[in-house]
Amino acid sequence: MQKTHGWAVALILFTTLLTSSAQVFYKSGAARLPEILTNWPLLAGIACYAVGAVLLTLSLRGGEVSVLYPLFATSYLWVTIAAYFVYGESIGALKVIGIMVIIAGLSAIGYGSRTSAVATLPPEVL
Repeated sequence: MQKTHGWAVALILFTTLLTSSAQVFYKSGAARLPEILTNWPLLAGIACYAVGAVLLTLSLRGGEVSVLYPLFATSYLWVTIAAYFVYGESIGALKVIGIMVIIAGLSAIGYGSRTSAVATLPPEVL
Protein backbone atom coordinates (compact mmCIF):
# COMPACT_ATOMS: atom_id res chain seq x y z
CA MET A 1 0.00 0.00 0.00
CA GLN A 2 1.36 3.39 -0.98
CA LYS A 3 1.54 6.05 1.71
CA THR A 4 -0.18 9.33 0.87
CA HIS A 5 2.30 12.18 1.26
CA GLY A 6 1.38 15.54 2.74
CA TRP A 7 2.73 17.36 -0.31
CA ALA A 8 0.29 15.42 -2.50
CA VAL A 9 -2.65 16.44 -0.30
CA ALA A 10 -1.52 20.09 -0.37
CA LEU A 11 -1.04 19.97 -4.13
CA ILE A 12 -4.47 18.50 -4.78
CA LEU A 13 -6.10 21.11 -2.54
CA PHE A 14 -4.26 23.84 -4.47
CA THR A 15 -5.49 22.20 -7.67
CA THR A 16 -9.08 22.47 -6.44
CA LEU A 17 -8.55 26.21 -5.93
CA LEU A 18 -7.25 26.51 -9.50
CA THR A 19 -10.11 24.56 -11.05
CA SER A 20 -12.65 26.44 -8.94
CA SER A 21 -11.14 29.70 -10.15
CA ALA A 22 -11.46 28.37 -13.69
CA GLN A 23 -15.18 27.88 -13.18
CA VAL A 24 -15.56 31.45 -11.94
CA PHE A 25 -13.59 32.69 -14.95
CA TYR A 26 -15.83 30.63 -17.24
CA LYS A 27 -18.93 32.28 -15.83
CA SER A 28 -17.43 35.72 -16.47
CA GLY A 29 -16.30 34.64 -19.91
CA ALA A 30 -19.76 33.32 -20.77
CA ALA A 31 -21.11 36.86 -20.54
CA ARG A 32 -18.68 37.88 -23.30
CA LEU A 33 -19.56 35.12 -25.79
CA PRO A 34 -19.39 34.69 -28.78
CA GLU A 35 -16.08 36.56 -28.38
CA ILE A 36 -13.40 33.92 -27.84
CA LEU A 37 -9.87 34.97 -28.78
CA THR A 38 -10.00 38.24 -26.81
CA ASN A 39 -12.20 36.89 -24.04
CA TRP A 40 -9.60 37.04 -21.24
CA PRO A 41 -11.83 35.45 -18.54
CA LEU A 42 -12.48 32.48 -20.80
CA LEU A 43 -8.78 32.16 -21.65
CA ALA A 44 -7.86 32.47 -17.96
CA GLY A 45 -10.32 29.67 -17.17
CA ILE A 46 -8.78 27.44 -19.83
CA ALA A 47 -5.30 28.18 -18.45
CA CYS A 48 -6.39 27.41 -14.88
CA TYR A 49 -7.89 24.08 -15.98
CA ALA A 50 -4.76 23.19 -17.97
CA VAL A 51 -2.43 23.91 -15.05
CA GLY A 52 -4.87 22.14 -12.73
CA ALA A 53 -4.80 19.01 -14.90
CA VAL A 54 -1.00 18.88 -14.76
CA LEU A 55 -0.95 19.44 -10.99
CA LEU A 56 -3.67 16.83 -10.44
CA THR A 57 -1.62 14.29 -12.35
CA LEU A 58 1.49 15.13 -10.32
CA SER A 59 -0.37 14.98 -7.01
CA LEU A 60 -1.78 11.53 -7.79
CA ARG A 61 1.80 10.25 -8.00
CA GLY A 62 2.18 11.06 -4.31
CA GLY A 63 -0.43 8.82 -2.79
CA GLU A 64 -3.51 6.70 -2.98
CA VAL A 65 -6.16 7.72 -5.47
CA SER A 66 -8.86 6.66 -3.01
CA VAL A 67 -7.56 9.26 -0.53
CA LEU A 68 -6.52 12.07 -2.86
CA TYR A 69 -9.26 12.19 -5.47
CA PRO A 70 -12.16 12.63 -3.03
CA LEU A 71 -10.38 15.77 -1.82
CA PHE A 72 -11.18 17.15 -5.24
CA ALA A 73 -14.76 17.44 -3.97
CA THR A 74 -13.66 20.46 -1.94
CA SER A 75 -13.96 22.37 -5.20
CA TYR A 76 -17.73 22.48 -4.54
CA LEU A 77 -16.98 24.40 -1.35
CA TRP A 78 -14.56 26.82 -3.08
CA VAL A 79 -16.94 27.50 -5.99
CA THR A 80 -19.83 28.18 -3.63
CA ILE A 81 -17.74 30.63 -1.61
CA ALA A 82 -16.36 32.32 -4.74
CA ALA A 83 -19.83 32.65 -6.28
CA TYR A 84 -21.05 34.27 -3.09
CA PHE A 85 -18.26 36.85 -2.99
CA VAL A 86 -17.74 37.46 -6.72
CA TYR A 87 -21.30 37.27 -8.05
CA GLY A 88 -23.39 37.77 -4.93
CA GLU A 89 -25.03 34.37 -5.32
CA SER A 90 -26.97 33.16 -2.32
CA ILE A 91 -25.94 30.26 -0.13
CA GLY A 92 -29.16 28.59 0.97
CA ALA A 93 -29.75 25.92 3.56
CA LEU A 94 -29.55 23.08 1.03
CA LYS A 95 -26.15 24.27 -0.20
CA VAL A 96 -24.88 24.43 3.38
CA ILE A 97 -26.20 20.93 4.07
CA GLY A 98 -24.59 19.66 0.86
CA ILE A 99 -21.24 21.18 1.81
CA MET A 100 -21.49 19.67 5.29
CA VAL A 101 -22.20 16.25 3.76
CA ILE A 102 -19.14 16.60 1.51
CA ILE A 103 -16.94 17.58 4.46
CA ALA A 104 -18.31 14.68 6.54
CA GLY A 105 -17.61 12.30 3.66
CA LEU A 106 -14.06 13.59 3.29
CA SER A 107 -13.53 13.16 7.02
CA ALA A 108 -14.81 9.59 6.85
CA ILE A 109 -12.50 8.80 3.95
CA GLY A 110 -9.55 10.31 5.80
CA TYR A 111 -10.35 8.41 8.97
CA GLY A 112 -10.96 5.19 7.05
CA SER A 113 -7.66 5.45 5.22
CA ARG A 114 -5.79 5.87 8.52
CA THR A 115 -7.48 2.91 10.18
CA SER A 116 -7.07 0.67 7.14
CA ALA A 117 -3.36 1.55 6.99
CA VAL A 118 -2.98 0.48 10.61
CA ALA A 119 -4.97 -2.70 10.00
CA THR A 120 -2.66 -3.74 7.15
CA LEU A 121 0.57 -3.41 9.12
CA PRO A 122 2.37 -6.65 9.85
CA PRO A 123 1.64 -8.05 13.34
CA GLU A 124 5.23 -7.56 14.54
CA VAL A 125 4.88 -3.79 13.96
CA LEU A 126 1.66 -3.57 15.94
